[in-house]
Amino acid sequence: MSDMNRRSAFLDEIGLGPVWVRRDGGTELPEIVLDAADDLAPSLPAAEMLAVVDSAVAAGVQLLASSVWSEEGAATAMPTPHIASQAAILPLAMDWPELRQTVAGCTVCGLCDGRKNTVFGVGDNQAKWMFIGEGPGHSEDIQGEPFVGPAGKLLDNMLIAMGLKRGENAYIANIVKCRPTDGSGRDRPPTADEVAACLPYLQRQIELIRPTVLVALGKIVALSLLGLDLATPISKLRGSVHRYADRPLIVTYHPAYLLHQLADKGKVWADLCLAMSAYAQAGS
Repeated sequence: MSDMNRRSAFLDEIGLGPVWVRRDGGTELPEIVLDAADDLAPSLPAAEMLAVVDSAVAAGVQLLASSVWSEEGAATAMPTPHIASQAAILPLAMDWPELRQTVAGCTVCGLCDGRKNTVFGVGDNQAKWMFIGEGPGHSEDIQGEPFVGPAGKLLDNMLIAMGLKRGENAYIANIVKCRPTDGSGRDRPPTADEVAACLPYLQRQIELIRPTVLVALGKIVALSLLGLDLATPISKLRGSVHRYADRPLIVTYHPAYLLHQLADKGKVWADLCLAMSAYAQAGS
C-alpha cells in the first residue's frame, strides 16, 4: 500500500476522509476547510511557570491551585492535594538517565502516594514533534507508558494520519507523571499544584529533545503551559499558533475527549493541519 493510500485509510478510520490530492502531485489535503490556517502569527510568549520549592511557594505561584478544569466548562473546585514540604527537585542539568531516575522516585506532591508506576514518556529522544497530554490513567499507571488505552489508539491514528508514528520522530509525554485520582479511585484532572510540582520535569524533557513543534492535548495542558486564566475555553485557544519555550505550540482536544465527542474529530484534524503548517514554517 502506498504512503498516500495508507494515509487515506487512517484518515477514514478516524472519520476524517476522504483525502483530496492536488493534480500536481503535491501533499494531500483533507476535506476540512482550514479557516485557522490564515492565522499563523504567533501570540506573545507566555511567562515561564516557576517550579515549586515548597508548599508555600506553590501556593504563591498557583493562586487557584484548588481548581480543576473540564474541556469546555468552568473551573470546578476540589481539595488541593498535599505538596511535600521540601525543596522541589530542579532538573536543570540532568541527562536522560538521571531525569528518568529522578521522576521514578519523585515524592514532591501527593500523587506519589497512589501510583503504581510513574509515566515518564515515550518516543524518539530527538523528535521534531512533541505531544503533551494531561496525566496517566489507569492503564498508563499499570504499564508505565502514556496513552496506551483507547485514547492512545486514537492518538496513534492521529500520528499516522500526519505521517508520524509512535517512537519515530514523535515524543509523547504528560504534564504530570503520576496518575491523579479522586477519593473513589477514579481518574481526575491534575490540580494546578500538581502541575506546578511536575512541570520542571517536562521542561527538562523539552530542553533535551529540542522539538520543533509542541502539541497540547487538552485544555489543562494548554492553560498550564500558557499561564492563562482558568476560565479560558479551549475554543479560544484553538486555531492560533501559540509559543512555549520559544517553540510553536498548537492546542487541540484530548483524544479521550474525542472518544465521547466524535463530532469534534474534524476540528482536531484542522488543528493538526495547522500544526503541520507551523512545522513547515519553522523549518523554512
